Amino acid sequence: MNPTASELLEIINTYFPRLNLLPEDQVSIKPLPDKWSKKEIIGHLIDSAQNNIRRFIIAQYEDNPVITYRQDDWVRINNYQSYSLKDLLQLWYLLNKQICTILNHSSKEVFQRNCQTESLHTIEWLAKDYIKHLKHHLHQILDLQPIAYP
Repeated sequence: MNPTASELLEIINTYFPRLNLLPEDQVSIKPLPDKWSKKEIIGHLIDSAQNNIRRFIIAQYEDNPVITYRQDDWVRINNYQSYSLKDLLQLWYLLNKQICTILNHSSKEVFQRNCQTESLHTIEWLAKDYIKHLKHHLHQILDLQPIAYP
């Protein structure tokens, strides 16, 4: 198994049960009108997974594809606040399992291909950054020791 995919699988299998214990009413609270609820942060992680799936696939057959997204617009348009926590978590889990599948079936050469986000990065860098980003937000959602993320 690819080491990054293995790490991601361990993360989702560790955090998924803990996320499922969160009370629906607590994850729906918005700290401020312009700040995301924990439910919306989970939605943001869903958006991040979708955009990274796209990056990891398209960069395999296009040179330096440009794949960015406007996170606030994605969260607003997807209206994650109206979803049940159970549905959001199931989607989050399955999208991350799909990322593991893609990474496991990608050659070493693929990991050196580039994709343009805000700047140009290799697929390997993007996959590792995805894990840092994911852990940062999971710790926010679960009120664990903060993990810094640029």
